[in-house]
Amino acid sequence: MSTIYEVARLAGVSPATVSRVMNGMNVSPERSKRVREAAEALSFRPSRTARTLRRQNSEVIALVIPDIENPFFTSLARGVEDVAQAAGYSVVLCNTDEDHDKEARYLDIAIGANMAGVILAAAGDHSDVSELIERGRPVVAVDRGPHGFDIDAVTVDNRAGGRSATKALLEAGHRRIACITGPQDVETATGRADGWADALTAAGAPVDPSLLRYANFRVDGGEQAMAKLLELPEPPDAVFVANNLMSVGALQVLAERGILPRARAWPSSATSRSSRWSPCPSRSSTSRQG
Repeated sequence: MSTIYEVARLAGVSPATVSRVMNGMNVSPERSKRVREAAEALSFRPSRTARTLRRQNSEVIALVIPDIENPFFTSLARGVEDVAQAAGYSVVLCNTDEDHDKEARYLDIAIGANMAGVILAAAGDHSDVSELIERGRPVVAVDRGPHGFDIDAVTVDNRAGGRSATKALLEAGHRRIACITGPQDVETATGRADGWADALTAAGAPVDPSLLRYANFRVDGGEQAMAKLLELPEPPDAVFVANNLMSVGALQVLAERGILPRARAWPSSATSRSSRWSPCPSRSSTSRQG
């Protein structure tokens, strides 16, 4: 493997000049051209470790997400990786399973490895990014952010989404509408539930606390919540399900009970049944991003 000194000799410059060129510092175009040609001829590659020590940060970004099995976060990871690669960065994927302790360990690793920044879909409202901020590390929240931190964020209007989905069910003639949403300490879950309540209130429909179910944003969470709703003395006549995987679980329970949701395309993740349930000849499922 060639060294910086060999590149310097071939280019007719000092090793310091080679270092400046490789680190993107200001060097005359003529010298920069000679250095890059020499580096290519010798197949020279700068040491990432040395560059990290000099710059006090690496060319690696941590993407910290709560559930890699959720297609939404899988698509998100692909987009982040594509853009990061184009900018000369690599991405380390960290899956927290919505566990605060696991998330904290990943954030500690990002600090210890001098990563260039962190993109975080927080495990919950209590996620702590204070040390990253204190050390000047860029942090961007996606989908959901930690509570109490003034950081850049790329999110959607969850409350408006919940309101829109519930309004569609109301317009279809349903009144006793349930809501299956995610963990109570996750802003996306509470925002969508608040939208559900907003729509019911605006329509003069009752907001029955027994119809609001918090789950874990996964298939089994949707299954358990749907099963509990069906056990009520007066089950709901429609259900707004706040994410894709829970929708699958809810539909699986309905299919197992011989209940066929009405076939209609809703503007958000939602399942519904008519007031008269019909036998379902086969299993059915749906999956939406969000």
